[in-house]
Amino acid sequence: MDDIRHHATAPPGLEPGFEPLTERDLAYLVAQAVADRRNELGWSQGELGVRTGMKQPHISRLESANKLPSLTTLLRIANAMGVKLNVTLEKDQKTL
Repeated sequence: MDDIRHHATAPPGLEPGFEPLTERDLAYLVAQAVADRRNELGWSQGELGVRTGMKQPHISRLESANKLPSLTTLLRIANAMGVKLNVTLEKDQKTL
């Protein structure tokens, strides 16, 4: 995937130096959050797979940040892990 941050300019009304969050960045943040919570719970990828109805290789791909999961998949994972899924649009994307 091409990293467009180096080619992007700030949208009208935003500060110079604005760097959009890329899909790859978001995939990494999601992967890290899922892996961190799974480890807090003491679960293997296989255990998370069983609890979500997904196969272990799917969990592995998600945690490798190879692909951004759908919101439906994230909701299944959040529900299985006992956490709330929050999707916000914030002024400063660096805080996502």
